[in-house]
Amino acid sequence: MSAAYVVSDCWTMTRRELAHWARQPVQVLVGLVFPVMMLLMFGYLVGGGRSVEGDYVDFLVPGMLTLTMVFGLEGTMTAVTQDLNKGVIDRFRSMPMTDGAVLVGRSAADMLQSTVGLLVMVGVGYAIGWRANGGLGSTLGALGLLLLLRFAMLWIGIFLALVAGRAELVQAVQILVWPIGFLSNAFASPDSMPGWLGTFVEWNPMSATATAVRELFGNPGGEPGQVWAAVVWPVVLLVLFFPLAVRRFGRLGK
Repeated sequence: MSAAYVVSDCWTMTRRELAHWARQPVQVLVGLVFPVMMLLMFGYLVGGGRSVEGDYVDFLVPGMLTLTMVFGLEGTMTAVTQDLNKGVIDRFRSMPMTDGAVLVGRSAADMLQSTVGLLVMVGVGYAIGWRANGGLGSTLGALGLLLLLRFAMLWIGIFLALVAGRAELVQAVQILVWPIGFLSNAFASPDSMPGWLGTFVEWNPMSATATAVRELFGNPGGEPGQVWAAVVWPVVLLVLFFPLAVRRFGRLGK
């Protein structure tokens, strides 16, 4: 099929997912409000900033922005499994449609919602005193790294949803996301942790992104050498899970 047909099919599936926003506004609103509540809770109720030099809010906000890009995949995973169980995907696959357009449309809609959520979090961060001190170019680069991480995590979620096949199993898989998110440097420096735990945290792909965006934002806890790692980790995950998800989708019903 020509590139025009591929783009048209993917855009049709994207518009289908966006239409769900109008029918499910509460779900969209919850997805935007939950990370804001997390930021305010850790910033004002729980936060202590162990081994963090400077203002803890300046350290926390980039970490929470990163955490937001990792969390919230359950909506996409649940939507994929619901389409599977209702036979919607089977009907799409029986049509003269580009293979994988359903998945691309789903991922595009998720990325739009993630971008809106990221901008909301940045606005809340500014409201509580956080500032991006690295300049416009560095700030845009940091936002790009965050969305790159989200895109990689999204395709991991899509693949796991296709493997799980049922919403009940998605909930069990999603539980594993929480340890990955919290076993990072989003809330505290690895220097404040036991040696073995600090090593694990430093190797967490999420920690690489959090450290890199702190550097680009000009906030405490940043390291220049981590910017490349914040690019390499998501790209490696994409190279692994994007083809796995597309292949799994193509084998449905066989």
